[in-house]
Amino acid sequence: MAEKLLEIRKLTVGFVTDKGLVKATDEISLSIRQGQTVCLVGESGSGKSVTSLAVMRLIDYAGGVIADGSIEYHGQDLALKSQEEMRHIRGNRIAMIFQDPMSSLNPVFTVGEQIAESLRLHQNMSGDKAWNAAVDMLRTVGIPAPEIRAKQYPHELSGGMCQRVVIAIALACKPELLIADEPTTALDVTVQAQILDLLRKLQAELGMSILLITHDMGVAAEMADRVAVMYAGAIVEEGPVEDIFNTPSHPYTVGLLQSIPGFEGERGRELYTIRGTIPPIGQLPDGCRFHPRCPHAMDICRQKEPFDFLVGDGDDHRAACWLFEDRPVALVDGRGGRDEVKRA
Repeated sequence: MAEKLLEIRKLTVGFVTDKGLVKATDEISLSIRQGQTVCLVGESGSGKSVTSLAVMRLIDYAGGVIADGSIEYHGQDLALKSQEEMRHIRGNRIAMIFQDPMSSLNPVFTVGEQIAESLRLHQNMSGDKAWNAAVDMLRTVGIPAPEIRAKQYPHELSGGMCQRVVIAIALACKPELLIADEPTTALDVTVQAQILDLLRKLQAELGMSILLITHDMGVAAEMADRVAVMYAGAIVEEGPVEDIFNTPSHPYTVGLLQSIPGFEGERGRELYTIRGTIPPIGQLPDGCRFHPRCPHAMDICRQKEPFDFLVGDGDDHRAACWLFEDRPVALVDGRGGRDEVKRA
């Protein structure tokens, strides 16, 4: 089995308000192995992007704080590193693709210059060498006539091309880990397929790992080795992609999959919806955070937060749900849930 590249342990990220710390993520644990793609899925507001910003230590600039837990990269805790130390890692060994390519690109610099800047900063390349490498990167990500496109500004390119430029910037230094936050948002279906194909191709060539953040279960099914389902700041189910889609266990995961529109033969079927809305951060219900929306809620769900129980036949599929109270508590790789889990 491949070596672990990133190990997130009981990570709590929050924002300090006049009412104290408001948690955006609550003791989440997740690991990514070398060459693996892990998808973090869930509704908007579930804490997916906050998690990615915490890993990059960009949460500091967004007004957030890492309140507890660790983010171990090759055994080093990124949560303890200074911003100066992170500058040597961020964009070089760990890179990120943000949701909106147009907001990620500087409108007053050519796209070639923006790729070359990363190479000069992290790889100590000279001006001409960095420029030529930038043109090569544009060619690598499938942009036609890269010598011409490199001299153009973001507003002169289509949305799909801008996304390819953002990918080129992220991959210019050949990172070990790529964090892709909704990389196909606002792109049409054809371009979305091209971008996903490109990520798979570059992953195979570079041998990198990917943390893919999406609300699209179809993208997760196509790209992931493992899937972690996030709800209201917590991971409620995690397992191999086949298990998540073939035998979903947490009622929230089941609801997400049932909410996918049907195919031609199911056109007359009423679209399933999960009732209610995700609770705002800082206003979580007692007990299980999903119980107000859950069709299987029991008394214990309203009173006590569930442990992470092992589901399925192996030891790598877990769900935080009282429906599995008779199953063993998941302590695999230190990913068990809350402190109370020690009772097992």
